[in-house]
Amino acid sequence: MIATRTRVVIVGSKGRMGHALMHLASQDPELELIDGIDQGDDLPAVIGQCDAVIEFAHHSITAGLAGTVADHNKALVIGTTGHTDEERQAIEAAAKRIPVVFAPNFSVGVNLLFYLTRIAAETLGENFDQEVVEMHHRQKLDAPSGTARRLGEILAKASGGTYEDLTVHGRHGDVGARPKKIIGMHALRGGDVVGDHTVHFAANSERVELTHRASSRDAFASGALRAAKWVCTQKPGLYSMQDVLGLK
Repeated sequence: MIATRTRVVIVGSKGRMGHALMHLASQDPELELIDGIDQGDDLPAVIGQCDAVIEFAHHSITAGLAGTVADHNKALVIGTTGHTDEERQAIEAAAKRIPVVFAPNFSVGVNLLFYLTRIAAETLGENFDQEVVEMHHRQKLDAPSGTARRLGEILAKASGGTYEDLTVHGRHGDVGARPKKIIGMHALRGGDVVGDHTVHFAANSERVELTHRASSRDAFASGALRAAKWVCTQKPGLYSMQDVLGLK
């Protein structure tokens, strides 16, 4: 039985997102912040007191963390990106035992962007060239961002292909004319940009652009906390933020 307030432990509490999560969780009357965990801290010592673990640390720890959370039969929210195939398999294995929300971006606005991108791709069709441009702060480690990759996956699925087969990362030199059904992917880095994503659909006579800009990490943190409240009531399985918001 889950307590009236959802009890959460935040892993990666000293990072940028961790600070935002800790601040918002402590102010949310529907949440009880049990503890913040970071490098060198002992998760097993506190995990028994919570309903859900929220991880915004580094993809290299996710596989082991997912196993620990599953062993304690708690819910899990994963916000890190850049996972290897093996790490993704570990997440999927844990989701067979516990409910897991795994999303490249927890912003409500970005998840609406995912939804609208699918609708636009299916409606506009192959006569519209597709390009994704993202920009983040200079400290971001992975490129393209997990959000940009997810946008690329949505576009690829609408075209009947795969992200790996259709994506072209940037351009350089004599690349020739642009073929149809490819997805251009471009990552910009600089300053303190929290996260900008634009999907371009360009035809000969018109252009459609879908853009989301985040001005604060609170947009992601509030969505992750919303996911933590939701996931505790779900059966074991791998869920996305689209499931949390009922957009599917």
